[in-house]
Amino acid sequence: MPILRLPAIKAEMGWRSDASPYNAIRDGLFTTGVAIGQRAKGWPDYEVKAIAAARIAGKSDDQIRELVKVLHAKRKELSILQGAAA
Repeated sequence: MPILRLPAIKAEMGWRSDASPYNAIRDGLFTTGVAIGQRAKGWPDYEVKAIAAARIAGKSDDQIRELVKVLHAKRKELSILQGAAA
């Protein structure tokens, strides 16, 4: 699964400023980034695409907040599954 950096998520979501994703994260409308280095974060592409699709479908902010919760839970589920496979 590809991990997208800030310029890619801005392009995918149609955001212009670097602050836009962080404002959306603060408001619960976007997932938090995952650490990909000491000072680098990225976002799984499937999360960005799911949130963009929800916006395109006209979902409300409350519905998108629920989606973000589901996506965060999926991360935990994936990490548990990967830990069990090791």
